[in-house]
Amino acid sequence: MAGETLLIVDDEAGVRELLEIVLSSEDYRLLFADNPDDAIQKIQSEAPNLVLTDLYMQNDRRAGFRVLSWVKEHCPWVPVIMITAHGTVETAIEAMREGAVDFILKPFPSNDEVRIRLRRALKELSLNREVAALRWALRQRSTQDEMVGSSPKFLEVQDMIQRVASLPSTVAIYGESGVGKELVARALHEHSPRAKKPFVAINCGGIPETLLESELFGYRKGAFTGAVDDKEGLFVVANGGTVFLDEIGEMPLMLQVKLLRVLDSGMVTPIGGTTPIKVDVRLISATNRDLAEMVEQGTFRKDLYYRLNVIPIHVPPLRERREDIIPLVEHFMRRRAARLGCAPKQLTPAAYRMLQEYDWPGNVRELANVVERALALARGPEIDTGDLMLSNAAAPSAPMLPDLPPQGVDLEGVVAEVEKMYLRQALERGRNSQQRAAELLGLTPRSLRYRLQKYGMLGSGEDSENAEGE
Repeated sequence: MAGETLLIVDDEAGVRELLEIVLSSEDYRLLFADNPDDAIQKIQSEAPNLVLTDLYMQNDRRAGFRVLSWVKEHCPWVPVIMITAHGTVETAIEAMREGAVDFILKPFPSNDEVRIRLRRALKELSLNREVAALRWALRQRSTQDEMVGSSPKFLEVQDMIQRVASLPSTVAIYGESGVGKELVARALHEHSPRAKKPFVAINCGGIPETLLESELFGYRKGAFTGAVDDKEGLFVVANGGTVFLDEIGEMPLMLQVKLLRVLDSGMVTPIGGTTPIKVDVRLISATNRDLAEMVEQGTFRKDLYYRLNVIPIHVPPLRERREDIIPLVEHFMRRRAARLGCAPKQLTPAAYRMLQEYDWPGNVRELANVVERALALARGPEIDTGDLMLSNAAAPSAPMLPDLPPQGVDLEGVVAEVEKMYLRQALERGRNSQQRAAELLGLTPRSLRYRLQKYGMLGSGEDSENAEGE
């Protein structure tokens, strides 16, 4: 693949020169070494994407194995291809068992064959990272589907996205909780030259400090209790793409130092590792806090603030873009009705007025939840004011449930939907703290955790150790 760094290890100058000629038509950055020690030093300093090494060098029949063994121990995601003469095919097969991804016989069958083998190995590396990024994205998927709105303030945000998406600069997205900051980050990625590479998002406030560090930077086997295998960090997984750090204001000061080092050097060192890994990512951050004020208070590093705040984007709260409320309602009505397996419903004029006059402290996320709740609970084809159950609107102090229809209802399903809705809202208002969410719902932390596990929501909130505060 174009732009990748390849290390060629062979003690024969003629072989190195031949491979340089063969690969000159490819857009590779080529490095060369003529012995295992020099190869290991270059892997440490240059972080190649692939190693192509001879087995037999300078009368050492195990030279290639030394390189392979070091790579498998220190950077196991880097593919290694062995070069071997006809007389050592069995040794090459042994190398495959030890972790080499392929072997090429000398003399080379053809120039095209060498190029194809290298492309295949690099493609597999790229696919593995894309799969890892996709799995992460599915776990961290946004609750909103796409950007909807045509109000002047929202059009300003969309215009800003178009203007800066193609730039490599870091972007800081500001806005209240629930305004759609991750949607803005995804739009920046999708309209950038990095669109075909991974977009990896992580909430800095929803993960304990120790776990956050290992997720971002990865770790080596044995680095701590439970590290039974090497793990790539999200910066490596997102190589070539975008890393989105949501709620960056919650990041501990110690990790802020390490993040700044990554931004300045372009290198990541896994926990328990000694070899830095070169990465190329665009960083987008988001927060609902005032970072400038945090800098003054000494709770956020000034140097990191200026490094992140190259291009600021402010996403307005929903109460400042009321023209978008009805289009958003219609959008969520279609999407949530399809998810619930029911037909979209009409809102009465009074319900429309209530939605437009409501202050929306939870912003777009709260609106999506209100639409889903009304769809689940409203009787008949219309949604009225009593079905909206808005907390600070002119509505009864106790929720009014619809009468039982003649055909009956799936009571367990309705109760489950209402329970999930309140669990989501409590976690949002508690800023992903299970302890605070449990207090809002009048539950013990253990009881809350049971419900989160029951509905597959256990990824929300704090780590289990912090959650069980009984």
